[in-house]
Amino acid sequence: MNAHRIESMSKEVQKDKSKKTTVKKAVGSKPVKSVDTRKKSAPTKKEAVSESKSKEKKEVKTVLITQPRPDSEKSPFFQLEKKYNITLEFCPFILVEGISSKDFRTQKVDISQHSAIIFNSRNTIDHFFRICDELKIKISPEMKYFCITESIALYLQKFILYRKRKIFYGLDGTIQSMLEVIAKHKSKERYLVPVNDISRNEILECLQRNKLDYTEIVLYKTVVNDVKSVLKKAHDMIVFFTPGGVRSLFENHPKFVQNGTVLGAFGPITTKAAEEAGLELQIKAPMPNAPSMVSAIDLFLAQFLKKK
Repeated sequence: MNAHRIESMSKEVQKDKSKKTTVKKAVGSKPVKSVDTRKKSAPTKKEAVSESKSKEKKEVKTVLITQPRPDSEKSPFFQLEKKYNITLEFCPFILVEGISSKDFRTQKVDISQHSAIIFNSRNTIDHFFRICDELKIKISPEMKYFCITESIALYLQKFILYRKRKIFYGLDGTIQSMLEVIAKHKSKERYLVPVNDISRNEILECLQRNKLDYTEIVLYKTVVNDVKSVLKKAHDMIVFFTPGGVRSLFENHPKFVQNGTVLGAFGPITTKAAEEAGLELQIKAPMPNAPSMVSAIDLFLAQFLKKK
């Protein structure tokens, strides 16, 4: 009888142990079933890219033009301002100082011994004719003018009678297209190439590669303008027109971070300087569908509004 009781008691103990084990398993498995790891997974690369892009697409309300304010209120810049209800701030990032006629003489360059001149900016045109005027140098009516863009070519009308057979420019505003035009005259021309006091440009490199006859002349020097107070303000867009303007940005603000600011550059030399400085350009001019910086900004803002 005692043996029978002991056997029944041991069976009950075993049942209790099995029940406890079952409870422990149920309790231990409960958290695993309730956790949904998919909800907390990190975003994919594509999602991360799209998120960063959406953050960059901020509305453009303030634009910093790194040039002096236009004299005429009829400037297309002001038409752009009204069209898109934006605020334009003009501030030259560099100051251009023409060299004196005395300093020019030290270069010992005889302008009359050259049959062509290459212009890549309005500054070079202004100071070339200023030096000629001061030194009473007469320009031959047969002089040929090669310009990097059509707008620079048209600016020559301020100083000479515009004769199409003597003024040339590339089709798309790039150095390469202008050099293609120069190539047609390379066998018989002797070129003057105005450069600034700081940098030599890729026009010279190309002339050297093609073994063309040319002479460098310095007509002006550039000085970095103090624009620290301007850069303290928030601007949605900044537009550059010269490599000196890009250099001025980092001299005034060495720790500049783009952080979604829309940046534009006019001309291939300025574009190259900006990209070499690590800037990402959203606007480049001239282009076939945007020959001027105003038209390039107009195109960018119009496309932005369509995407909204």
